[in-house]
Formats: sequence, C-alpha cells, structure tokens
Amino acid sequence: MKLLQEMLSHADPTQVAGLSRFFKTGPGQYGEGDRFLGIKVPVTRDVVKECWRQMSFDELETCVTSEFHEVRLAALLTLVEVFRHAKRSPVKPGMTQEACVDFYLAHTAFINNWDLVDLSCYPLLGVWLLDKDRTLLYELARNGKTLWEQRIGIVSTMTFIRHGQLDDTFAIADILLHHPHDLIHKAVGWLLREAGKRNKAALEAYLTSIKPDSNPTVMPGIDRASQPRYKQMPRTMLRYAIEKFPETQRQAYLR
Repeated sequence: MKLLQEMLSHADPTQVAGLSRFFKTGPGQYGEGDRFLGIKVPVTRDVVKECWRQMSFDELETCVTSEFHEVRLAALLTLVEVFRHAKRSPVKPGMTQEACVDFYLAHTAFINNWDLVDLSCYPLLGVWLLDKDRTLLYELARNGKTLWEQRIGIVSTMTFIRHGQLDDTFAIADILLHHPHDLIHKAVGWLLREAGKRNKAALEAYLTSIKPDSNPTVMPGIDRASQPRYKQMPRTMLRYAIEKFPETQRQAYLR
C-alpha cells in the first residue's frame, strides 16, 4: 500500500487548520466533516509520480475511500496517470482506459470537493468522451446526486474546449444556468470564459441570446425566459464568464 504509506509519511499537522478553513469543512459548509493531513498539492503530485505504476484497483479503492482529503486526491491523480498510459499499454492486466472510467464513475461519492473534481474529471472523463457520445455529462449536470457530480458534468467539457468543440459547454451551461450553488456558478462561468478564449464571438452570442426553456425558473416580478442569458445568470457566473473581455465591454454587461 505504498501510495497510502507515502502520503501518511508527508503529513504536516501545521497545515491542517488552514486547509480545513480553505476547503470549508465547518458545520453547514460544502466540505463539512472532511479531514486533512496537511499535504500541499505539489507534494501529492510528487508522491503520485513515484507510485502510480505500482497501483492496483484494490489499492486505489482503499485510497479513494479514505477519510483524508489528500489521500483521495492522490488516488484520483493516480487514476488519471493510469488512464493516460493505458491507451498504449495497461500498467497491469485489466487496468484499461474503460476500466479506469468505470472505476471513476463508481466512486463519485468520494469526489466530494471542487479540487477533487477539477483535477480529475476532464483529463480522464473528458478525454474518454472526446470521440464518444456525451449524454453522460448532460445526465450528471441535470440529475447528479450531488453538487460534485453536477460540477463534473460541466468541468469535463474543458477537454472539448481545448479541441475547439464548444457546443457541449454551452448546452450544459444552460442546464446549470439557474443552479442555486455558488460553486456551480463559478464552474460554469469558468468554462464559459475558457470557451470565450477560443471563440469570443460564440461566447457573446451565447450571452446575448435567449435560452430556450419550456419550464424556466422564475423570480418574483421577472420573466427570465424572455431575457438574454447574461441577464438570467447569477452575478458570479457572469463575472467569471466575461473576465477576459475589455473593461468597457465587461462593465456594460455588468450594468
């Protein structure tokens, strides 16, 4: 169980309180109850680099279900490495790319904070779906059992954006446009901003057009369905989406 042992050996209790605050582990916060070893991400990456070739799914199971946040992250980063290399040759029999994806989707209950999602989903799930049907991401965004599954649905489209494919990002953003949670607002805004880096005109067309919606979310006194998207979306989502626009244009949207 080298990965687990190595991670435990790097525990730094002086960092635990700060990480617990940063990842909102207090009562009622999104990371409530999570526990930390006090290990920073670069250290975790170094451990993964040393250990990933020796891992089995059984060992990954132990790590991804750990009570400690950093051990779960190490397991996910290891899974990404195993997945990435499995296209040429599985590191162990049965550890194919498809098996890695199946393992990932079977353990989303433990991918339960924004960093665990953002560092794992698009280099694994996004890459896997690049040449496949993407209904899975729409289902996660629409019907995900947790906030984190919904975030996987949108953040996984980063891979598509990097290949110049923007349609899924815009379509899944529509599913999450009226989501109540700030962490979804930030994720959607971030992915829209990335899409805009590829094609600013496409992002502007998305923001200024009206979202087709047979069952719009309605606020008192506001008919959201008749407004362009930039007026419908939460303020945080809009700020993230237009962050790279020229300042005068950005202010015009915000006003």
